[in-house]
Amino acid sequence: MTARAISGMAVIVTGGARGIGRATATRLARLGASVAIGDLDVTLAATVAAPFGDRVTAARLDVTDPASWQEFLTEVDRLGPWDALVNNAGIMPLGSLLKEPDQLTRTIFEVNVFGVINGTKAVAPGMVDRGRGHILNVASAVGRLAVANAATYSASKFAVVGFSEAMRSELAPLGVDVTLILPTVVKTELSAGVPAARGVKAVTPDDVAQVIEGALRKPQAEVWVPKWVQGPTKFTQALPRRVGEVLDRLSDAGKVLSQADPAAREAYEQRARRGSDPSP
Repeated sequence: MTARAISGMAVIVTGGARGIGRATATRLARLGASVAIGDLDVTLAATVAAPFGDRVTAARLDVTDPASWQEFLTEVDRLGPWDALVNNAGIMPLGSLLKEPDQLTRTIFEVNVFGVINGTKAVAPGMVDRGRGHILNVASAVGRLAVANAATYSASKFAVVGFSEAMRSELAPLGVDVTLILPTVVKTELSAGVPAARGVKAVTPDDVAQVIEGALRKPQAEVWVPKWVQGPTKFTQALPRRVGEVLDRLSDAGKVLSQADPAAREAYEQRARRGSDPSP
């Protein structure tokens, strides 16, 4: 398959004011794409768009609200039609499920799961009408390998994995690609205070953005960041549970979120629990 050119693409990036979304929007814009950045913090998102002139714009977007999606698409319509949608917005409050407020549980699912579903419903029909397009859903390695101290977050990312796989089957015959992006611990505010698993180096937002760029050029079903983690993880999951649990203890992977430093996470946790900024 011939690699697709990024220059000339029209791309939507959600949660584009910070972290992975910011790095992705910036990288694609530098490569010549037109980018619409959606975020609740439109002022900060505008600073991402500013260096690129009229080719990049920012508009307020609440991914949990279908009406907000329609308002966003109307505001950024001049950059369309859309070649790609990067569903990146997400939140990761940590803690015991038994102490998690009911509203926080719902908010995690509203942002992490319904945000992806709402975005797909809003943007994919236009892609189907044109017979081409690409949806990239930023999930997490914990969407394949659940870890303690983040039960709702893990469940939300497992849901994104299942949704992405189902939509890939549904949209492929209509000319629309679906790619699942599965990062490990990324150095953003979302992962503040979270140690990397033993033997796994934390990646940067631009590492993830680079993988997203590669997937846009040559669509793939699933890409891990770093890529080498996919093989060992799937191998471990294929083993008997007792063997897998021993290997998990040796790698310490299942405990990384339980070992997060509460003081280092305080500012992010307060903002995420208010639902004020779903930007990883």
